[in-house]
This record gives sequence, structure tokens and C-alpha cells, in this order.
Amino acid sequence: MYQGILGHGGRRYAWWAAFLIVTSFAVYWTQAASEPPSGGTWQGYGLGGLGVLLILWLSWLGIRKRSYRRASGTLRGWVSAHVYLGLTLPVIATLHCAFQFGLNIHTLAYALMMAVILSGAYGLYVYLRFPNRLVANREDQSRDDLLAELDSLDQTALDAAGQCDDGVYGAVCSALEMSTVGGSFMDQLLARDRSRARLPERGLVDNAQQRAVIDHLVERIPDTSRGGEAENLRALLRVFGRRAELLKRLRRELSLELRLKLWLVFHVPLTFALLAALIAHVVAVFFYW
Repeated sequence: MYQGILGHGGRRYAWWAAFLIVTSFAVYWTQAASEPPSGGTWQGYGLGGLGVLLILWLSWLGIRKRSYRRASGTLRGWVSAHVYLGLTLPVIATLHCAFQFGLNIHTLAYALMMAVILSGAYGLYVYLRFPNRLVANREDQSRDDLLAELDSLDQTALDAAGQCDDGVYGAVCSALEMSTVGGSFMDQLLARDRSRARLPERGLVDNAQQRAVIDHLVERIPDTSRGGEAENLRALLRVFGRRAELLKRLRRELSLELRLKLWLVFHVPLTFALLAALIAHVVAVFFYW
């Protein structure tokens, strides 16, 4: 879906957007020299009315997108129209107010409109870019597959560590228990690794990317004295190397999914704020202007 939004229907909504922009400029330039351009001319009212209709129609997408197909067209077509026609609003609104801004409700409505458009542009960016990154990150594995493999690796690590001395077993158990995926909002957003481990003679240490426990296992191999322990340590190194990769992919997936949703945290409230400011703007123009 995502890659087809901008090119949907031969970019017909891009042509509609171009037509609206050209028409808006033509209407704006018809204002007589004796009457400076403003939102109070018939041209200004016309451009303002067009802007209001576009804002109301574009806001409707939040409801419309819950149905993938109706007689009025596909979701992809609606989103394509939403993107292209939404990008005409800065031009139409600027021409409507004739580049006149101030500390008032009218400029507030304009600022909120621009904030909604910018948040929507970021939403378009993440929906075009991040789904492909999610697919690449999974490497043909679902999240359940990743978690199942992680559980299997953990059991393998415990079995191998059980054949080693108590220091190795304790280090491995602590590394498994204190490996983290998720965490705080910023940890998820930035895919931070807050994993820790408790190592002999060092205590509690940072274990990002499983590096501390891996280094500990590497250091133990030359000093091992128990039969077969060296091979178990090498098996543990393979396990923790793979664990580090899987945990990194899980953190990256959470980060990408959060970024896919985060823009709506701003876009939706800003849209409601815009509608409220738009109502106040219209009421002020028609009753108090």
C-alpha cells in the first residue's frame, strides 16, 4: 500500500492539487489595485471558504480510513488525495489572508494548520520508509519466531552453563535475567540496550549487546581446568553472540513500530485544535469583524 500512495491513479490527485494552486493564484491576482488584497474581499472569502472545505474534508479521513473499500473509492485513493490536496492548504490559506499575520485567532488557526501539515508530512515519511525497514529487520522471521528462538537459546545457555563452574553459571543466569527489550519510552524510541549482568569479582556491570558476559567467557577459556568446559564456553559464546543479534533486532522493531505510531500522538490532537481555532476564526470574521 505505502509505496503506491503517491503514484495512485496516475497521480491524478497531484494534478488536482496543481489545478487548485493555479486557480487560487489566479483568483488572488484578480483583486483590484484600488482594493489591496485581504481576507475581506470576495476573493479572500472564496479562498477562505475553499480552505475550510478542504480542512473539513481532510479531517474526515480519520473516520474514512477505518473502511478499506466503499463506493466512494479505495483507502489508498483517499490517502493519496489527502496527501496531495493537504499540501495545497499552505498556498490557499496564505493567499486567503494575503500574507497578513498578527497576534490573533486568525494567525493561530494558520499556525495550527501548518503544524498539522508538518506532522502529516512526517507521518507520510515514516509510512513510506519504515515498513520496508521492518521487513528487512525481521529477515523473514516474525516476532514470535524471534522470541521462540530467543527462548531456545536461553535454554541452551543454561544447559551449557550448568556444565561449567559456579562463577560461569551465575554470570550466565544474571545475563539472561537482566537482558532487556523495551523499557522507558525513550529507551524504546532510541532502541537503547539497558541489559546488565553480575560477574565474579566485578559485580553488577553494563551488558549492552551482551558484550560484558561475552568478554568474561572469552577470558575464562584459557583458564578452564574442567574436562569439556572449554567446549561449553565456546558454545556459550555462540549462544550469546546470536542472542545479542536477536535482542538488537527486537529493540529495533519496537523502535520502528513506535515511530510509525508516534506522529499520530501529535497529528490527531493538533487536528482537533485546528478545527476549534477554525470555528473561532469563522465566528470572529462573520460576527465581530
